[in-house]
Amino acid sequence: MELAVGLEFQLQDKLEKYTLFLVLAFIAEIVGTVSGFGSSILFVPIASLYFDFKTVLGITAVFHVFSNLSKIVLFKKGVNKNIVIKLGIPAVLFVSLGAWLTTMLDATRIELFMNFALIGLSLYLMVNYKTVLQQRNFNLYAGGVVSGFLAGLVGTGGAIRGVVLSAFQLTKDVFIATSALIDLGVDSSRAAIYVFNGYFNSSFIILIPFLIGISIVGSYIGKLILAKTSEHMFRMIALGVILCMSAYQSIRYFYTLYST
Repeated sequence: MELAVGLEFQLQDKLEKYTLFLVLAFIAEIVGTVSGFGSSILFVPIASLYFDFKTVLGITAVFHVFSNLSKIVLFKKGVNKNIVIKLGIPAVLFVSLGAWLTTMLDATRIELFMNFALIGLSLYLMVNYKTVLQQRNFNLYAGGVVSGFLAGLVGTGGAIRGVVLSAFQLTKDVFIATSALIDLGVDSSRAAIYVFNGYFNSSFIILIPFLIGISIVGSYIGKLILAKTSEHMFRMIALGVILCMSAYQSIRYFYTLYST
């Protein structure tokens, strides 16, 4: 009797945990679509409240495969092939290196330095909003290498790519569609490595149908919101989300460090 009660309590606790996680993931997907670079910068800190770091990487990569497919379908007319090739291919190549290094390195300090850099870059681009980064080969290749490597290593390389694409001052549809197509290659590559290394075990398969639904509906709602958003406001939203989440991650790092 006590065993049955204990199992029922564990099941109810797990159900509540997953339900809240999925609700927050849905919100992250909407915000990620509106901000233009996907939900990873929100989804990773949300998932880390419920799962260990390696599981977070695995779930994030699998979820984003479906999320990016949804955005590609919804914004397919905006793909910039030049950016996809010159920024996307280096990103896909270097994400594998970053994902492989997670088996050997503690990525927390690297993530902290990345967040400091993102805070500075976001503030600079928000203040100097007329600044345009030229779409030169070096800028595209460098953006792909750095964003891909960090996506594999700490799970949030999309923020780096978001800053780069924002500096190019792309239109909303081009920004989102191009970022999603690059992300699809990046996330497919790292998802394979994470799953192979056991980051996404069979107990989480039950989440997949819900994550697919969230990615489709969340992306569609995000598109409806974007239809009423100006290009300037879109850019400010993208940079604002990066700034806020980078600051949150940095504060959380120091809070965890000094509270233990």
